[in-house]
Amino acid sequence: MDNQQIAIFAGGCFWCTEPVFSQIKGVHKVVSGYIGGHTLNPTYKDICNGDTGHAEGIQITFDPDQVSFETLLEIFLVSHDPTTPNRQGNDVGTQYRSAVFCQTPEQRDATVKMMAEFNAAHIYNSPIVTEINGEDTFYPAETYHQYYFDKNPNQPYCLAVAAPKAAKIRQKYSQLIKDLPQEA
Repeated sequence: MDNQQIAIFAGGCFWCTEPVFSQIKGVHKVVSGYIGGHTLNPTYKDICNGDTGHAEGIQITFDPDQVSFETLLEIFLVSHDPTTPNRQGNDVGTQYRSAVFCQTPEQRDATVKMMAEFNAAHIYNSPIVTEINGEDTFYPAETYHQYYFDKNPNQPYCLAVAAPKAAKIRQKYSQLIKDLPQEA
């Protein structure tokens, strides 16, 4: 695990984005947190009304020999609606915006290229509005938010929103899923 890289995505509630990526081969860790704002050490309570400028995001530690940044980026763009500013489903506010926080110039180039390709292919009915940002301070969220879906699979929001997102990615990218259960 010497060859690790970081990708940071914001695509709505981190309870929904974390389970999408934690199931991907080559992903070693996913941390839910806050990024892109102006308040030092924000808490969930601080960011809930959108006044701190932070987005709910996830920091993914991955092995690029097992899964590329481009593959993770594609999964990110497919797993949420990158065409709605400051909204994912019923979650509304700047804290739910779609954003990529590029850690390297190569990540920025790949993000610009893939978003242009998605727009040119009309993957969505509207243009992608995902922000492309540079590095920024990532603040891990409170402990109870980490792997929330795994710990609370029957919580109503998880059942209604997170579970279908994770299932959609399992179906579309089945070859990339860790420990795919065997059919009986």
